[in-house]
Amino acid sequence: MSGCEGGKKKPLKQPKKQAKEMDKEDKAFKQKQKEEQKKLEELKAKALGKSPLATGGIKKSGKK
Repeated sequence: MSGCEGGKKKPLKQPKKQAKEMDKEDKAFKQKQKEEQKKLEELKAKALGKSPLATGGIKKSGKK
């Protein structure tokens, strides 16, 4: 029965990733990303409060 393997093959086990030590530069970079994300969230909240800048879709005239 060579060459007649049925069913799914199990994937090879991946080695577990080691938790790498974070130095000061990595911590500063992560902090900067979090601050930028907060700014974007605030801007989105402000934009939702106002009317949209560009209305989408095709503008229709009153004529038929």
